[in-house]
Amino acid sequence: MACFLASVFLLVLQTYAAPPEFVHTGFGMDFDSGLSANISEVATFPPPGTRKRTPHSIIIGVRKGGTRALLEMLDIHPEVAAAATEVHFFDWDENYAKGLEWYRELMPYSYPHQITIEKTPGYFTSALAPERICAMNSSIKLLLILRDPAERVISDYTQVYFNRLENHKPVQAIENLLVRNGALNIRYKAIQRSLYDVHMRNWLHHFPLEQIHIVDGDALIRDPLPELQKVECFLNLPPRIVSSNFYFNQTKGFYCIRSDGRERCLHESKGRPHPAVNSTVLQQLRSYLQEHNRTFFRLVKRTFDWQ
Repeated sequence: MACFLASVFLLVLQTYAAPPEFVHTGFGMDFDSGLSANISEVATFPPPGTRKRTPHSIIIGVRKGGTRALLEMLDIHPEVAAAATEVHFFDWDENYAKGLEWYRELMPYSYPHQITIEKTPGYFTSALAPERICAMNSSIKLLLILRDPAERVISDYTQVYFNRLENHKPVQAIENLLVRNGALNIRYKAIQRSLYDVHMRNWLHHFPLEQIHIVDGDALIRDPLPELQKVECFLNLPPRIVSSNFYFNQTKGFYCIRSDGRERCLHESKGRPHPAVNSTVLQQLRSYLQEHNRTFFRLVKRTFDWQ
């Protein structure tokens, strides 16, 4: 009987001291392997008063624009419940075919006063994502973080370059991808992703501009707080994110997060140094993007300090 009561007591403690997303069954103690195996079979429980909800807001992109930094920084806010992974529900047909309940199950547990936020950078450049998201919730608030499109191209290349190195695959110099037969290779996917006006038009077919808040990714890197305060306002969140939530890491060269007595920085794969790019090729790229940038500025009725 004593053992039974002790087990019940531990289970109650586990349930009511649950972390924000899930209740784990390990109780934070060291057990021998046999007992640990038995405990792992105990059912898990969500924190009382919570449930999984489809997102109130989605970070739709852009790839290499700072989406992970934005989500991590918003997650400081006590009224935000952030999805842990990129779901790719609205841009991958095989996932979309699994249905809305499958999508909802991938969201975190949240309290009624919290808003759920998901981020998948591929949504912005997807032809199908705007219509699909609109079908789910036509009044949803969308977050789009953008940076200088030429710098975004180089960052895109850098990520693929290091991924290929880690997987022992051959790599190419960026100039060989940017230029083909003496001309700018405008079919290069990294360039296509930086044609912000092309993709924005698709979103504006389904959502009014007032439902899409654009975060200046370059400004977020330099000074996070002002950009996050604008997001709080857009999402109707009470102001809870403050300057003391950030500190500049001299070693990494960007801001890190301080919250709940913990300090954390983005993964080492973020903020990698860019390769030097031939100046003539870089100028070709910037010249090509300039007209697209001007068109984008007209679409969103604001300008950005892009070269």
